[in-house]
Amino acid sequence: MSVRWRPDETVLRRLEGLRLATRRIRAGMVKGERRSTKRGTSVEFADYRSYTRGDDLRRLDWNIYARLDRPFIKLLEEEEDLAVHLLLDSSASMDWPRDGEKAHKFGFARGVIAALGYIGLIEGDTVSVTSLSGREWKRWGPHRGRAQALGMFDFLGTIEPSGDTALNPVLKAYAMQGGRAGLCVLVSDMFSPDGYLEGLDALLSRGHELVLIHILSPDEIDPPMRGDLRLIDSETEAEQDVTLDEGVRMRYRRRLEAWLAEIAETCRGRDVRYIRAVSDSSWERLVLYHLRRVGILR
Repeated sequence: MSVRWRPDETVLRRLEGLRLATRRIRAGMVKGERRSTKRGTSVEFADYRSYTRGDDLRRLDWNIYARLDRPFIKLLEEEEDLAVHLLLDSSASMDWPRDGEKAHKFGFARGVIAALGYIGLIEGDTVSVTSLSGREWKRWGPHRGRAQALGMFDFLGTIEPSGDTALNPVLKAYAMQGGRAGLCVLVSDMFSPDGYLEGLDALLSRGHELVLIHILSPDEIDPPMRGDLRLIDSETEAEQDVTLDEGVRMRYRRRLEAWLAEIAETCRGRDVRYIRAVSDSSWERLVLYHLRRVGILR
């Protein structure tokens, strides 16, 4: 199957050598890259997993292969991988603006997810990518190894933003069914009428270390329209007639600033790393410079 979408090769080459950074020492991390909480030395056997193309053949158990005719990789006590959960808001509000790719929120968010997933795969982490739309989620993975990158890009290329996303129920469902705890990155515009707090708390209660990357478009921050308008909600199609004069614009900006401050304070109080980005910048710069500066990548 052909790849529908992928980042530029030049950008991918610049991602080589980076790795996702965690604040906490966790069980299941690669010795020499991330310390393990488990006792024992690196030569103690822990478990098997199925071979994935690109794995080190020196780790293949040839005795098991001879008996079962199936390849298995030996996991050592301090050489298990990090679980990386990448959650992409795919609701209709992310499909903005509608007049092309410039400053497009979903295009920006998809690039960030692709970059983080690629870094995790080439560093040997176990990566899953999940599209959140409505009250459901569609998942790719978990997979491991550089050879899985094209499959991840292909999955991302099939996603079309649609519907509304109720963050609380969909994040709570993912917390219960999404697999073992690890580093969880949510990329979203956070437009969820019923809120998001219960969903974040559910992920944290499962032991995830959480990063929230909040994407807004320039005209959501500073609306360019003026006069008598009919606004249509991109997710529910509800209509609202408004007169947008300077007084209304000022009240909008104050409410926006209060909302953004509330999200930042909520994250700070729960030890969630919070990054806000505007979609008219490049996702490549966010990944290669800003995420490194704040310690999410090293």
